[in-house]
Amino acid sequence: MAENRASEYTEGTPCWVDAQLPDLEAGKRFYGELFGWAFEDQPTGTVRASKDGDPVASLAHKTDGRLPTVWTVSFSTPDADALCARIRAVGGQVVAPPAPFGDLGRTALVTDPEGAVFSLWQPGTTAGFGRRHEPGAFAWVQLYTRDTDTANAFYGDLFHDALFGEGADPDFGRAPVSEVFAPEMPPHLLVHFAVRELEPALERVTRLGGRIQVPPFDTSYGTAAVVTDNQGASFALLRR
Repeated sequence: MAENRASEYTEGTPCWVDAQLPDLEAGKRFYGELFGWAFEDQPTGTVRASKDGDPVASLAHKTDGRLPTVWTVSFSTPDADALCARIRAVGGQVVAPPAPFGDLGRTALVTDPEGAVFSLWQPGTTAGFGRRHEPGAFAWVQLYTRDTDTANAFYGDLFHDALFGEGADPDFGRAPVSEVFAPEMPPHLLVHFAVRELEPALERVTRLGGRIQVPPFDTSYGTAAVVTDNQGASFALLRR
C-alpha cells in the first residue's frame, strides 16, 4: 500500500489492486516490462510494485492451485467491520472477515449479491496508491454484471459518497456482462491500467506471453482492451 493520507479516499473509492499468481518471478518479468514497474519484497510476503518510486500494485503467490489467478480491487473504508455487516444486510457475502495486514491496515474479502469478488481496505499506516490515473498505474475498475439494477442499488447504497457525493469523480462503473463478454461469463470486477497508446501495449502483452481477450472498444471512460497476462490473470488496458 502507498503511504498516503487516508483522507484522500472516501469510503468506496478504489484504493489498491493486487494479483494472485502461481509464479511471482514470471509476474515480475511480465509486468515489469509491460508497465515499467520495479518490485520490492514485503514483510507481509507480498511483492510491492512501484512506478517511478511510488507504489501502484502488489503481487502475491497463489498458495492454493484451486484459487483463481486474478487481479482484485480494494475499496477504501474507515471501518471494515461495519461495512462487512452492511454488505451482509444487503445481500452480499463475507468470504474472509476483516483481519490485520501487518501495521498497514485491515483487509477483508467480500462479494456482491451476484458473486463478484472485491476487497475492503481499512487504512492503518497506509491508505492506497502512490500513483493512479497515469500510464502504468490504476485508472478504472468496471463491474460486469447480469443485473445492473441490483448492482446499482447494492454499490450505490454501500459507496454512495464515492459514487454520488459532492465533488465525486468515480473510478468505478457498471455494465452488463453481455456488452463485452459472452453471456455465460460470471459477474466480475475488471481492473484497468492506463497506457499512452493501446497498440504498442497490446503488442507487448502478446510478446510477453499474454493474450488479447477482447480487442479495443470504445467506452464512456476511454478506449479499452481486455487482456490476460502470461499466467491467465485478466485485466484491461485503458487509453484516455
